[in-house]
Amino acid sequence: MLHAVYAPKSCCISHSRIPCYQKPLAPVRLRVLASLPEPNGVKVEFTPWLIVGLGNPGNKYHGTRHNVGFEMIDRVSQEEGIVLNTIQSKALIGIGSIGEVPVVLAKPQAYMNFSGESVGPLAAYYQVYDEMSLPNGILRLQPKGGHGHHNGVKSVMEHLNGRRDFPRFCIGIGNPPGTMDMKAYLLQKFSDTERKQVDAALDQGVAAMRTVVLEGFGSRISRFNIGQKYKYHKV
Repeated sequence: MLHAVYAPKSCCISHSRIPCYQKPLAPVRLRVLASLPEPNGVKVEFTPWLIVGLGNPGNKYHGTRHNVGFEMIDRVSQEEGIVLNTIQSKALIGIGSIGEVPVVLAKPQAYMNFSGESVGPLAAYYQVYDEMSLPNGILRLQPKGGHGHHNGVKSVMEHLNGRRDFPRFCIGIGNPPGTMDMKAYLLQKFSDTERKQVDAALDQGVAAMRTVVLEGFGSRISRFNIGQKYKYHKV
């Protein structure tokens, strides 16, 4: 079962047109009717997923540790054929599907610490962001949680009236070495070895995201998280 944040009002979208998002006081529930009917001729209604990658806009931040959330969205866009070609609520978005489940991909165009200004109006269902508490290239999927001192996630929660019961996908970028300044570390590009680990993680992330969207959080995701935790441990 897919997780969603509900509010009294809803907004209907289809794959063929730009969604009619509104700027709400609370998260909005998006509703989409599947385009393929069941054998009995009745259309099935799916709860869509809004998949948000957190990062900073602009070429100067491309390829940095802090923008790995944007990279995950780009990889899903490429693999699933979802074109990011619309600006809505200060975010670059694309509408498509994973399997028969409708999804909206979004890259907020406000800076990281103001991500909530985009995600709040779009209504957060799913987030992808960098995580310093995880080793580089390690992935973790969670059905809910706190902000973990991540300013981008903190901004999102503030714009969702403190709600924290939305899934998140963390991509490990490791910790700064020695006494290196945290900001300098976040805005630094990956080393060649780290880049290979992150690229492999992005491929694994697309497959994991498909599983969550199509099947929800279950035993396969539990096994995925365990496998990620120990994937660089040598026996």
